[in-house]
Amino acid sequence: MHAVVCIKQVPDTTDVKIDRKTNTLIREGVPSIVNPFDIHAIEEALRLKDRFGGRVTVISMGPSQARESLKKAISYGVDEAILISDRAFAGADTLATSYVLAQTIRAIGDKEPVDLVLCGKQAIDGDTAQVGPGIATRLGISQLTYVVKIRSIDLEKKEIVVERQLEGGREVLRAELPALLTVVKELNTSRYQSLPSMIREERPENTWPTLFQKEVTELFHPSMVMDFW
Repeated sequence: MHAVVCIKQVPDTTDVKIDRKTNTLIREGVPSIVNPFDIHAIEEALRLKDRFGGRVTVISMGPSQARESLKKAISYGVDEAILISDRAFAGADTLATSYVLAQTIRAIGDKEPVDLVLCGKQAIDGDTAQVGPGIATRLGISQLTYVVKIRSIDLEKKEIVVERQLEGGREVLRAELPALLTVVKELNTSRYQSLPSMIREERPENTWPTLFQKEVTELFHPSMVMDFW
């Protein structure tokens, strides 16, 4: 099974300030973290890997400092992390972000088929909950939002059954694979970072795999920087 997890680096505060000239977040002086909901997406992908085997790829679109969030993902035990970064992406809205991430997932899938895409239900700096569904729509795959439990996955039948959180109850849904899930924090409890993965996190950049670099880069502007961890 191949799971791709989309994560975002966000300010470690609920007091988000906006630059009135550029209409973008003011990040200077504010510490950054991995979006908390995305941590649960990483954890669920790793649990599925433990159960079914396969690999977990984490991707993030953001500035160069978003490498720190990818290092965090590596420390939990993911197999590969990819940063999509370009000055042209500054201030990207959810429409543009979902396009870039979908194209990246499509390129990854051309190399190794993707069975499942996982995202946090929303980012705490924007709270739109639009990127996950936008990715699924662009890829033309099933989308299951606010997932609180994965009941079953049948890789032979290419089928997944989940419980979706609603106000005052839950909804059970069955969908075809590949599918995209947006997850809530009640889905799981995140594991501790392992020592071997924490050591791997600190390896020099030039030791990380460069798979897919040519294929993904060609989908975007030639000046775009692709970093592979």
